[in-house]
Amino acid sequence: MDRRAPSAGLVFDEIGYWSEVKLDIVREYAQSYSKILARQPQLTHVYIDGFSGSGVHRAKSSDRFVAGSPLNALKIVPPFHDYFLVDLDGDKVHQLAKLIGKRADVHLIEGDCNRLLLHEVFPNVRYDQFRRGLCLLDPYGLQLNWEVIEVAGRLKTIDMFLNFPIMDMNRNALWRRPEKVSVAGQARMTAFWGDDSWRQIAYHSEPTLFGTEEVKGDNETIVTAFSQRLKTVAGFEHVAQPLAMRNKIGAVVYYLFFASQKPVAATIVKHIFRKYRDRRG
Repeated sequence: MDRRAPSAGLVFDEIGYWSEVKLDIVREYAQSYSKILARQPQLTHVYIDGFSGSGVHRAKSSDRFVAGSPLNALKIVPPFHDYFLVDLDGDKVHQLAKLIGKRADVHLIEGDCNRLLLHEVFPNVRYDQFRRGLCLLDPYGLQLNWEVIEVAGRLKTIDMFLNFPIMDMNRNALWRRPEKVSVAGQARMTAFWGDDSWRQIAYHSEPTLFGTEEVKGDNETIVTAFSQRLKTVAGFEHVAQPLAMRNKIGAVVYYLFFASQKPVAATIVKHIFRKYRDRRG
């Protein structure tokens, strides 16, 4: 997209290079996914976005306008049968509606995806309905509840991209002095993780001259444990090695996870991730 705003009076989220890469990755996989599923006429496949946004972003690096994940998904050929686009921000939903126009296959839903996905969207992607779904869960931070992730895995019908917001976790919950973390920060971390087992994973005791001290582990320890949790608790058969998404100075902003029930899906994503691994803006 170019530097001109698609329409006057609209507000756009600014995104960094790592977010542009994420959009490219999701679009590339969605193209392969839809092509494969379209060859299976007994199946119906849908696209789900729990944090769909307004449809267009502004790139920080170039000040140009970048199509968001919903608009990218709508351009995929062969198309998905249905598109479930959810966002908590009513202004963003309204803007997205104007950009898309009236389409019977697009279901725009305003509200909290933690409730709406469980009660209004996922029930439409059941195995016995011969329906399959590609789901993007891209929260701005720790706004996602584990129950959504677990239900997506237990359905056995969903391929999932997940933003694992390690920077937000480190800012709000995973401090070097865990006793200083606010109750709210701990609660947000527990809601995302699903229980408080993150405490035992994130910290370990080390002896000092004055007894023992709680020491914070590194990002890789947290990420590895969450990857295992996607398999053993949520029930995803295949979890690709997550991709570290970095900013200009090389700091990891978040990890992009992919989980599926199909080995071919994980193989495709592995090849896509390999193209982008260790790139920086």
